[in-house]
Formats: sequence, C-alpha cells, structure tokens
Amino acid sequence: MQQSVDSGENLGNWQPPRWPDATAFDGRYARLELLTRDHASALHAANVADDAIWDWMPYGPFASESAYADWVDSVAAGPDPRFHAIFDKEKGDWGGVASLMRIAPEAGSIEVGHINFSPRLQRTRAATEAMYLLMRWCFEAGYRRYEWKCNALNMGSRRAAQRLGFSFEGVFRQAGVVKGRNRDTAWFACIDKEWPALREAFETWLAPENFDGAGRQRQSLSDLTAPIRVASDPLL
Repeated sequence: MQQSVDSGENLGNWQPPRWPDATAFDGRYARLELLTRDHASALHAANVADDAIWDWMPYGPFASESAYADWVDSVAAGPDPRFHAIFDKEKGDWGGVASLMRIAPEAGSIEVGHINFSPRLQRTRAATEAMYLLMRWCFEAGYRRYEWKCNALNMGSRRAAQRLGFSFEGVFRQAGVVKGRNRDTAWFACIDKEWPALREAFETWLAPENFDGAGRQRQSLSDLTAPIRVASDPLL
C-alpha cells in the first residue's frame, strides 16, 4: 500500500526533541550501554567467529583485539554516531553494537545504523529487543522520523528493516563508495504516527507467552508489523 504525500500538516506547538542522552537501555532480554573500550575484548571475541559480518561495513574485520579496541576508541569519542554495546541477558555475553546517528532534532529525524550483530546475537530475542529499546527511546523523546538505511545489495538488512516495521522508501543510486565498491542505498523509515501500533507489535512479540517451551515463536514479528508498514520492499 502506498501512502499519499503529506500536504503540509500544521504541527502546532511541536518542539524539537532533545539530543540522545540515555547511557543505558534495560529490557527483559537485552541491555545496551554506551560503547567503551571496556566492551572491546568481549565484542571482539564474539565477532571473530565470522568475518562475513563486516562485509557491508565501511570498516573491519579487525585482525586483533587491540585493533578493534582502537576502533572503539575512535567511534566512542564523538556525539554522532552514538554507539551502544548490546548484552544478551539469556546468553550472558556481549554480542553486538548499534548506533543512533544522523541525529537532527531540528527536523525530528534520527537513524539507527552501524548495526553489527555477532553470530551468537543474531536471531535472538535480545537482538530484536535491542532494536525496540532504541526505537522506543527515540519516539518517546519526541522524534518524528526513525530511519534505517543499508547497502541495497544487503538483503539481510532489508529483510530485517521490514520485519521491524520500517516502510520501504526507495533506493538512492550511487549514494556512496564503500571499500572501493559502489553503494546504492536502500531507505526505510518509521514515523511517529505508526509508533503506537509498532510498540504493541513489539511488545506482543517479546512477551514470554509468545514463545513455547523450546523458544519457538508463536506469532512472527513480520506478521505483526505487516499491517503497519505503508510500503513493502519490492525485492522481498
């Protein structure tokens, strides 16, 4: 379903939201903390199992823990992107990172990016809850638009965006060069009007009763978010 272009809604007394200031996010399955060098050893150990997780990133893989720690120092120093380390409470270890980035309070726009999940964090409840916790903070802080962008060839990321309730908005051709290769960028976004329904979908999926004794889901998140998305990725 395609949504008509907004004709210029009067936002009344809308005020720009504050800059992200949360130092931690705590959920049932996941905990996020601002990324520091203290996380580097555990994250590097989780990442070395599969160099393929770096294929779509503009950096990595890292040959040593110290090289990874130096990279952490370089990205943790700036305000944007704002990197977070992700702890899986069920497995008891640090398994990935994600950031809030392209932070534009004056437009009410923010992006989630630099998402890099180790093999042991992928396809876990903690991974999904980490995405929910970041999205929840942004919309509850007053952001109007929450973006997801990825290399258009990265079908895994495109599937993840759609599963999480992001609507497809198109592909920007020749948007960048990454590791010497052209990058077309696929754009996805959620907006504040969709947040109440998205929150209900996430909370339904994350509820313990949505999983059987073997940990298998009863309802899929994709099915729960499908009615909320205003446009689907044509390649999925």
